[in-house]
Amino acid sequence: MRKRIFSLTIFSIAMGFLEAVVVVYLRQLYYPEGFVFPLKPMVLEGFYIESLREVSTLIMLVSLGVAAGRILSERLAYILYCFGFWDIFYYGWLKVLLDWPQSFLTWDILFLIPVVWAGPVLAPITCAFTMVAIAGCILYFHDKRRATKISPPEWAVLSLGGLVIFFSFIWEYTKMMIQGGFISRFLSLGTDLQFQKAIAQHIPDSYNWYLFALGEGMILCFLVMFYRRASSNIKPYL
Repeated sequence: MRKRIFSLTIFSIAMGFLEAVVVVYLRQLYYPEGFVFPLKPMVLEGFYIESLREVSTLIMLVSLGVAAGRILSERLAYILYCFGFWDIFYYGWLKVLLDWPQSFLTWDILFLIPVVWAGPVLAPITCAFTMVAIAGCILYFHDKRRATKISPPEWAVLSLGGLVIFFSFIWEYTKMMIQGGFISRFLSLGTDLQFQKAIAQHIPDSYNWYLFALGEGMILCFLVMFYRRASSNIKPYL
């Protein structure tokens, strides 16, 4: 397991660098003066390519976790471990390459599917460290041959917490879409000139930290639930 974790750590660091380099190129194309809001509209082909690149990144992480693990909880742990380390080093490499972000409260675009995810850098970094903590807990008990199969209540708390954090990231631009009346035209927004104009004028003003804290709290509750059960369970893992 130690060799596997070492290899996955190196992979995640390299993947973070690769992702940072792609962002450097994108900013040279769209934000040569430096990344600031509002967003600059991308040509439709570029938007689709960037969306597919993001999907490909997730497929890579999931495939790596599935290949490295033998049971569902172990595979989840490796996925979360790689995702967390990748994200941490992604921002580390951006700081080295671009001297960005200026602070942990600097806003960033996190994802584009199904709508724009945005928030201060502190939020995704907090998620990344939480992912690594969950992965470490699962792998620790797996190595001790404890029962690491995640129970249905634990899955429910973990999934609900992740969903709440997801809503905190899409909150700003979903609110903009609702207020602008774009929800009914959701499937055609890629070619909607009025929506592109609205995006080009929208500057996020506040992040829903309360929603994020709620979701993060749920995930930490999952971690406590899992740790207490696994630490008291001496049965072989399932």
